[in-house]
Amino acid sequence: MKKIILIVLILSLSLSFTVGAAEVDFLLDWVPNTNHTGLFVAEELGWFEQKNIDINFIEPGTNMSVEQVVGAGRADFGISFQEWVTPARIQGVPIVSLAAVVQHNSSGFALLEDQNVKTPADLTGLEYGGWGMEIEKAIIKSIVEGSGGDFSEIDFVNIGSGDLLSMLASNKFDFSWIFYAADGIQAEMRDLDLKIFMLEDYQEYVPDYYTPIIISSEKMIAKNPKLVREFMAVVQRGYNYAAANPEKAAEILHKRVPESSLEFLTKSQKWLSPRYQAEADYWGQQKLEVWQEFGDWMAEQGLISEKFEAEKAFTNQFLLNN
Repeated sequence: MKKIILIVLILSLSLSFTVGAAEVDFLLDWVPNTNHTGLFVAEELGWFEQKNIDINFIEPGTNMSVEQVVGAGRADFGISFQEWVTPARIQGVPIVSLAAVVQHNSSGFALLEDQNVKTPADLTGLEYGGWGMEIEKAIIKSIVEGSGGDFSEIDFVNIGSGDLLSMLASNKFDFSWIFYAADGIQAEMRDLDLKIFMLEDYQEYVPDYYTPIIISSEKMIAKNPKLVREFMAVVQRGYNYAAANPEKAAEILHKRVPESSLEFLTKSQKWLSPRYQAEADYWGQQKLEVWQEFGDWMAEQGLISEKFEAEKAFTNQFLLNN
């Protein structure tokens, strides 16, 4: 009997040394926020550990491109956006979108409510505070001209970093691009009345697109599909939990970013949670027409110059219920 016990112990010790956890580096796009909640829920509740995955979350450095880092295999997964993955793939960066974190665009152009602006056409003659990206100008041009305004009469100023809402409130510029789950909720909490033209409401001018998304590299998918599948199953479980339990999920996220108030994170989470899956068949689902139509729009705007193969830019194969 003692021999049997000894053999079992030796085998157990041997396995513990030979079967290590899979180490996974995940590159975020920004500081932890409610776009990331499902990831931190999965970590906090031990679901990565259950799958023998050792997850390492990395915040991006200055001027770091998530797409380039993941494409080069220096990180296994990352948070990106359809508007960045599309041109990156045109440039030969071998990345693939594995899931849409949110089903519809949750951003928009915001200005103070007391301005006499009723439609995007009324942005004509105003000053836009932004970051000097061509995608900004293309989107503004499309919704302003589509609504009957004159894009050429809009002035652009680069605002750099800082408190966007404070700058807006102090009239440093007239309007800017915000994500509602962040700046929109902050504006509510500050009693700052905003007029917001949500991009989701102007799809006749700018097609809907997935922002943010979770990406990996073609090499990772080809060489380790089992790990990718197990990893994404855990991530999907985390986002499903966050969708169903926004208050508990916000508390978990707060442990990651204690500098953010729990009140803000809870309000943001309650707003975003039902939007994770929305009307999709399952969390993370992506559709070819969304990738194709936005790619076509980018080409029309001169943002990409070569044919975009939308069907190669994303996959649903690693998601449950697919």
